[in-house]
Amino acid sequence: MFQTTVNEHLTVISGLQAIEAEINRSAERLIGCLRRGGKILLMGNGGSAADAQHIAAELVVRFEKNRRALAAMALTTDSSILTATSNDFGFEQVFLRQVEALARAEDIVVGISTSGMSENVVRALEVAQQRGVETLGLTGAEGGRVAEWTDQTLQVPSTVTARIQEAHILIGHYWCQRIEEGQQ
Repeated sequence: MFQTTVNEHLTVISGLQAIEAEINRSAERLIGCLRRGGKILLMGNGGSAADAQHIAAELVVRFEKNRRALAAMALTTDSSILTATSNDFGFEQVFLRQVEALARAEDIVVGISTSGMSENVVRALEVAQQRGVETLGLTGAEGGRVAEWTDQTLQVPSTVTARIQEAHILIGHYWCQRIEEGQQ
């Protein structure tokens, strides 16, 4: 069973070669955002929320090199905002309200959703685009509604949540590596 899981993982990770140019283009978008003084706002639910936090931490603190802190934040971490929004407006608006408050034209809003169907992520991306803020999506093979509301969507070639998440964090680490290289 373990070898089957490893083989599935390797197949999905190898499949990322098919979207290598897109992954590099997304890294350039993020580098450009930071160079123009913008910030990277990341969001997702469950494991994707953890990925958003993980990527933000690597950028604010450090990935592999000591360097200046970079402007990134996960919209998944403020329990008061999350619970107040959910209580007063519904969970579908939990990220939308933060995008309305925080996102500016020089920023990038990154929506992470393995299914591409997370309503709260979709609504926030829609608001970001309507406000002229660049958007980027990380999804599984189908892209879902996230792909409708992003300037660029990286669709991992899998429909298995665990394999998609493994690929998402690899892409996130690659972004961090490329961004750090650009900080020298």
